[in-house]
Amino acid sequence: MGALSWCVAAGWRALVWVTVWLVLVPAPRVAVAQRYFPGGPALPGGDTTLVITLGTGTPVPNPDRSGPATAIVVGRRVFLFDAGAGVMRRVAAAGLPIDGVTAAFITHLHSDHTLGLPDLILTSWVMGRTAPMRVVGPPGLRRMTDHLVAAWSEDTLVRVQGLERGRPGGYRVDAREVTGGVVFDSGGVKVTAIRVPHGEWEYAFAYRVDTPSRSIVISGDTRYSEALERASSGVDVLVHEVYAETRVAPEARPGGELWPRYLREVHTSDVELGRLAAAAQPRVLLLSHVLFMGATEQEVIDGIRRGGFTGRVVIARDIGRY
Repeated sequence: MGALSWCVAAGWRALVWVTVWLVLVPAPRVAVAQRYFPGGPALPGGDTTLVITLGTGTPVPNPDRSGPATAIVVGRRVFLFDAGAGVMRRVAAAGLPIDGVTAAFITHLHSDHTLGLPDLILTSWVMGRTAPMRVVGPPGLRRMTDHLVAAWSEDTLVRVQGLERGRPGGYRVDAREVTGGVVFDSGGVKVTAIRVPHGEWEYAFAYRVDTPSRSIVISGDTRYSEALERASSGVDVLVHEVYAETRVAPEARPGGELWPRYLREVHTSDVELGRLAAAAQPRVLLLSHVLFMGATEQEVIDGIRRGGFTGRVVIARDIGRY
């Protein structure tokens, strides 16, 4: 075979192999709908509803408990309630999408419930989010998110215009300020904001979530609330903050003499929560944001029993699935 004939034959063989490759091997997708940390995803099927306590801590920087954050997962949709410190690490650890949640809801603007907001906004963008993140919360939320975006404006400029070629505008926030009532209603999931008393805050919310398969109430931070008690009647899961009544005492620090008064006016004791749960009768009472102050878990549960609730009580853990 001459050199010319050999080259022609080799070219045809190469063309055949390329054609076979293109037919049999699927082309990689340019973009994926969701991104997960290696090891994920871990989502329920269908309309199954799952409560995941991503962070169960307080302002105390406990390495075992991240800042307050609870995910309610309905099928492949993720609804996040509060964004405490470490939230995106916990999202990844739980096998949830790292490129953004369906919507986030903020109970109130205390720092321990919002320190993870810039993490939630920016990290999910860096990980692939292209649309503005929907965040719902009390008045003041839009100002907070505007300032957060402005604080990282140099970062977003470099990521978009530099070699990373970040998605322009993907870091934006669709902040929706509400004062109560139904704040989300789509695809069988309804979220209702209930105003609760939390010290000097004009607006603080609990949220009730109704899905095709379950009903959940998340208290946020609140003292005993009759409105919350009514909203929690017969729910499948009541996620509620609590403090140990037996451990209340003045503290040796500036302003520490006001600590007992602060707790009574701003938070809910275990005995008060027992009374609320006895009236509401949730199937599961899930304790999060627990102010132990040296008490054991059993002491807190005993206080709830003294309040009159005899049902199932669980002290939540980070990445707990309920």
